[in-house]
Amino acid sequence: MEAAGKAGIILNTFCGGIGTCKKCLIKLEPSGQAVLACQYRIKSDLTVTIPRDSRFFEHKYLAHGIETDIDGVADIYEKYLEISSLDKIFGIAVDIGTTSVVAKLIKMIDGECLATEAALNPQSKYGDDVISRIAYAHNEDKLSELNRDITGCINDLVIKLCHKTGVNAHFIYEMCVVGNTTMNHIFLELPISQLGQAPYKAFSLDAHDLPAWKLHIAMNPAGKIHTVENIAGFVGSDTTAVALAVDIDSAEKMTLAVDIGTNGELVLGTKDKLYAASCAAGPALEGARITCGSRATEGAIEAVVVNEGDIDLEVIGNCPARSICGSGLIDAVAVMLELGIIDLTGRFVEPANLKDKVSPAILSRICEQQGEPAFILSDSGAADKIFLRQKDIRETQLAKAAIRAGIKLLQKKIGLEDADIERILLAGAFGNYIRKESALRIGLLPDVPLERIVFVGNAASSGARMALVSQQYRDKARELAKKIEYIEIAHEPEFQDVFADSILF
Repeated sequence: MEAAGKAGIILNTFCGGIGTCKKCLIKLEPSGQAVLACQYRIKSDLTVTIPRDSRFFEHKYLAHGIETDIDGVADIYEKYLEISSLDKIFGIAVDIGTTSVVAKLIKMIDGECLATEAALNPQSKYGDDVISRIAYAHNEDKLSELNRDITGCINDLVIKLCHKTGVNAHFIYEMCVVGNTTMNHIFLELPISQLGQAPYKAFSLDAHDLPAWKLHIAMNPAGKIHTVENIAGFVGSDTTAVALAVDIDSAEKMTLAVDIGTNGELVLGTKDKLYAASCAAGPALEGARITCGSRATEGAIEAVVVNEGDIDLEVIGNCPARSICGSGLIDAVAVMLELGIIDLTGRFVEPANLKDKVSPAILSRICEQQGEPAFILSDSGAADKIFLRQKDIRETQLAKAAIRAGIKLLQKKIGLEDADIERILLAGAFGNYIRKESALRIGLLPDVPLERIVFVGNAASSGARMALVSQQYRDKARELAKKIEYIEIAHEPEFQDVFADSILF
């Protein structure tokens, strides 16, 4: 794994290099022996072949979200009028996600976005979830390594933004950074080991304003970097930014904001009272732990629909299918439920019981893979079969149950039925690409009419833009973080029962 990295080859490391995801398979030459790159120790010179499926490729990024008109409230730029002219005061809004990083170049005078760039979070090589990063940063040296990775990534994005727009980095005076609590702490190089141990307390929930030179960011050294308030150990400033962007503090209708990812964040309530929770959904919905799973990269199945007695697929890049990503997984499971291929417990139905219920084309897709019943989604050759087997259905159930249980427990806290939720706002990349119908069919979301579900895109990035340019919005973010009451759902007495019930479709 280390040798591949030095050669500029990034391998898939969903598990953080502990050998459990088996996504970094390579072949030793000339024997053709298959080994895991993360576990194999090099003892002498050797030649290896790296299959395409083991390589990390660029995936789809969600750069844009709900936009608020902030003309007239921008005032942060005023601090720099003595050292720069009005038309040469710029800022950067950054959303540090566990998987990806999005940066926007903003005119500070009115909040206009001039350009957007995104990249893979380079910390992904240490694992796909925050727990892997926390485990890696077990001492100050490792924490500093993670910090250098993310500051280097942000600097690369700043350079690209400047190149794209012709803006000199010297005229970038402000940066606003949001992210989950772990990403926030790594960026600020604050201790994170306590986030991996009960009671999962953050070292700091406060906003921070630091000089750019102190964080080694490629912008005017006289500039400032602002990080938004976190809410709790596993509900970070990105959730605060989402709440700010969707103006949940003014909601008259009962509103649920959901950011679905490896660690799903929830905010439920109205302007009168707001609750938040986090759900350890795991990385299955981002392709990890799924036999043919991947991130949303070229060749990944992103949608599955029934069409004239068979299924149709949408594949990223309009090329032959090589894997299935999260949105395709949700679709595929919903289709399998609709066709009766799996029952409400998630178990595959015996093919003999389906002969008079599904078309011959669908029936021919049911087979056995790796000793388990499976459903073939794409078959372009023996080595390129893309399928879901029983284990993959179980992983999907565990992920969706974590999110649904979190929502149900927040509902119980307020005393709400599904029908009482008047708006569901889906934020984040995964939430933006799933189909509402499929999310409802598998029970990922409360059972509400489709028109109540609204996609708000990368709302965290939008909230970062608002806090970047306006003191009014920074103040509002601070009040939101204080107002939102965090619920540790795993400590709720009913958690195990609600989780078990949520596993069912």
